[in-house]
This record gives sequence, structure tokens and C-alpha cells, in this order.
Amino acid sequence: MNSMNVVVFLLALGITCRITRFITKDTLAAGFRSWTADRFGDDSKLAYVVTCGWCTSIWVSGAVVPLAYLAGSTVAFQSVALVLTLSYLTGVASNWLD
Repeated sequence: MNSMNVVVFLLALGITCRITRFITKDTLAAGFRSWTADRFGDDSKLAYVVTCGWCTSIWVSGAVVPLAYLAGSTVAFQSVALVLTLSYLTGVASNWLD
């Protein structure tokens, strides 16, 4: 039976935080944000979504939750999730400590 325990929930939270941050703020995704604005217009809702953490996190978590529910107990999911979670936490710590 599939379920989501506390560890899987926290890892899913970490994935959601890191991917959301990547899409909305990371320099490496700036091209994607620019492409979205160019394609749909600077004032479009889609251009707004890819720059708004609150907005993007809904869509990211919509993809992460089913994955966590179905594969959360696997080593593959937990390994990738741990990497993304630690990446996010390291970034937060770095910003806080600097």
C-alpha cells in the first residue's frame, strides 16, 4: 500500500521549494522566464506565474505530490529528493549566514 510518511512529506517539500526557487529566481532559468515573457507577453498570466513563487509552487507541488505518494519509498526518489532538499537548505543557510 502506498502512503506518505513524514520523511517523504519533508522530502517532497524540499523538492517543491528547490524547483520553485529554480524556476522563479535562479539565473540558469532566466532564459526560460524571458522566453515565456517573449512568447506570451510581459503582462501575461503565464509570465507572471513563472516569476511568482506562490503561483509556481502550486504547479510544482501538483507534480511532486503524486510522485512522492507513488514512489516515495524508493531509493531513487529519496536520493534525488535528498539532493534537491539539501541544495535548497544550503542556499537558505548561505543567504542567512552571508
